[in-house]
Amino acid sequence: MERSHIRNFCIIAHIDHGKSTLADRFLEQTGLTRGSRVEVEQVLDSMDLERERGVTIKAKAVRLPYKADDGDDYQLNLIDTPGHVDFSYEVSRALAACEGAVLVVDASQGIQAQTIANVYVAMEHNLAIIPVVNKIDLQGADPEAVASQICDVIGFSRDEVLLASAKEGIGTPEILQAVVRLVPPPSGDEAAPLRALVFDSKYDSYKGVIAYVRVIDGSVERGHRLRMMSADIAIEALEIGSLTPGPVPADRLATGEVGYVATGLKDVGLCRVGDTLTDAEQPAAEPLPGYEEAKPMVFSGLYPTQPNDFGPLREALEKLRLNDAALSFEPETSVALGPGFRCGYLGLLHMEIVQERLEREYDLDLLITAPSVEYRVRKTNGEEIVIDNPAALPPPTEVMEIAEPWMTITVVCPDRYIGAVMELVTGRRGVFDKMEYLQGEASRQNEDSVQAGERRVSLQYQIPLAEILVDFHDKLKSMTQGYASLDYAFSHYEAAKLQKLDILVNSEPVDALSLITHSENAHAQGKQLVQRLRQLIPRQLFDVPIQAAVGGRIVARETVRALRKNVLAKCYGGDVTRKRKLLEKQKAGKKRMKRVGNVEIPQEAFMAVLRLERKS
Repeated sequence: MERSHIRNFCIIAHIDHGKSTLADRFLEQTGLTRGSRVEVEQVLDSMDLERERGVTIKAKAVRLPYKADDGDDYQLNLIDTPGHVDFSYEVSRALAACEGAVLVVDASQGIQAQTIANVYVAMEHNLAIIPVVNKIDLQGADPEAVASQICDVIGFSRDEVLLASAKEGIGTPEILQAVVRLVPPPSGDEAAPLRALVFDSKYDSYKGVIAYVRVIDGSVERGHRLRMMSADIAIEALEIGSLTPGPVPADRLATGEVGYVATGLKDVGLCRVGDTLTDAEQPAAEPLPGYEEAKPMVFSGLYPTQPNDFGPLREALEKLRLNDAALSFEPETSVALGPGFRCGYLGLLHMEIVQERLEREYDLDLLITAPSVEYRVRKTNGEEIVIDNPAALPPPTEVMEIAEPWMTITVVCPDRYIGAVMELVTGRRGVFDKMEYLQGEASRQNEDSVQAGERRVSLQYQIPLAEILVDFHDKLKSMTQGYASLDYAFSHYEAAKLQKLDILVNSEPVDALSLITHSENAHAQGKQLVQRLRQLIPRQLFDVPIQAAVGGRIVARETVRALRKNVLAKCYGGDVTRKRKLLEKQKAGKKRMKRVGNVEIPQEAFMAVLRLERKS
């Protein structure tokens, strides 16, 4: 295929605005799925979790053969991307391999927080953006108002905005024509040494590591010796080809094309996403800039319930990390839970997906601790350390200052909910930045016919990551009746009055239940947590005290009362001293049991911190 007839583009949008459904229509329009015996929705969402949850988790690439109106044949390389903010790193991968992007906006919901964030990232990559208003067939759709909103907020003219319904197939031919017309063909030097960007990868038990690549310069041929530039390791291209959407082997991938390379590598850490693939005999002078690597922001402990599963858990994490560039892990040992791993994620949904994939795909039974963030601690001796586990915080006498990560959050909602959103954010130590109305010309012209309070507004705040980590999104949706959307990005580190809250069960500290909290909330959170644990920890044959401590000082206590066996059941009549003797014997036995007793703590107890009532 001539390079002038190749178009590399992706679909970007807020979650649930119709990206995967539009990709289905592209597959049908170009003949890849038309007439197939098994018709399924969201063809590119191949994971069971993606179909069950209704969200795209992994970016998917597919080659579309397209015949334009002028009769010429084109090769369209499409990458379908996730919309949830936790998987925004997948979007950055896709944009690094493309020259254009189809921006999809829901005709009934309008511009959302993640829409704006994705547009900014696309502009940073200098991509040609094709705006599309989707779901125009819905009863509550207002496509003209949303189109006008896109023009106002992002800066398009009205004739550039396309109207479509991915579900009904309306507008699909016009979008494909716009891709051919507006997205520039890929640049690159065919005569230069090979440089191919690895934008995704997966592990195959027969072919080893399979790298998904976009060829920037030169070409790659089957059987040639290649080199991973950052890993500095030589490989052989055992198989190359394209995805339509299944793998189709080929002999060559030319400049500008997107495809896969089976490397035969067995070590999953050697093929890193963002690496540059080059020729082993005639290597390129320098690697490609790639894209910004994802930095985990949320951390939790992951432990096997069976000690023998520690090895299989390590292997499973190594294989999963190949597909998931944002997942990080390192071994750690907990006094309460034994050996496990400290894992880093981009958000809570990302954490849930990782845990569920490990349990499903690798048949592991896991216990996960409450999530925390990464803190920077300056000690009294001048040393600065970074901790992501509350149990690793030094004693208060050695700590001079603790800095926590702050995020810039953008909330988009109807303006009638401004008060509720402000109350929620300021109650979580949030600081107001700015407010903008997202109002299109069409809506302003018809303002008399629009219900009062339906104008959309964008609110921007600075807020500590720890405050939005657990239930902030749920509270936001609840307080705005589901109309608000949230996007966030890392801003800076800022010092705060933070303290470590320790939990003691039967006078023994449980490191996996420790958490770092603001000094204003420490006492209230400690009290709520021990009350919650009292309900979750099963009763023993002896009293089990549960205590919350801040800096060695007990701030809250609850007691799990002992089970009492009726030792007098067989004592019929007789002197009262006989009964007293049996009760004294039971009492002495319970004291001895308390000294040597071991309390088993259930999984629900470690996640109790997630259900603490927060100030809002």
